[in-house]
Amino acid sequence: MMLNSIGLDTEKTKDLANDLNQLLANFQLYYQNLRGIHWNIKGRAFFDLHVKFEELYTDANLKVDEIAERILTLGATPLHTFEDYNKAAKVPVGKNISKDDHAVQLIVDSLTELLKIERQILDNSDEANDEGTNSMMSDFITQQEKTVWMMKAWLGETV
Repeated sequence: MMLNSIGLDTEKTKDLANDLNQLLANFQLYYQNLRGIHWNIKGRAFFDLHVKFEELYTDANLKVDEIAERILTLGATPLHTFEDYNKAAKVPVGKNISKDDHAVQLIVDSLTELLKIERQILDNSDEANDEGTNSMMSDFITQQEKTVWMMKAWLGETV
């Protein structure tokens, strides 16, 4: 087993970097969805949702940077083109969404997909003894589970 300069197995870190690149691509689409619904939201909930969507896209933008920097820390190159993002992403694309319930449902659907990817990365990072990635995924999961709960509550649903 070969170790890199941060003490992790080089083969396992390659796999983790690939997983993180998939997450990065999905986060970029999620971010773009949030920008779109922030700009296009209409209706009586406009003022509340416009602010909430800005809060969410600001957070997503920070997470994009954290993911890319973690990929670099593991010795790989983060994806950085829309072509690459579109190929790797599984998050649904929200186009021209202006209705409040459709916008909130898009967030729930997107986070549900992100959580699946993050849980897989969490398992893989645990197996690789990669506490840095593990900690990041744990934090993301905790925050996003709460957001899903809140968005579903807004929709009048339970988790």
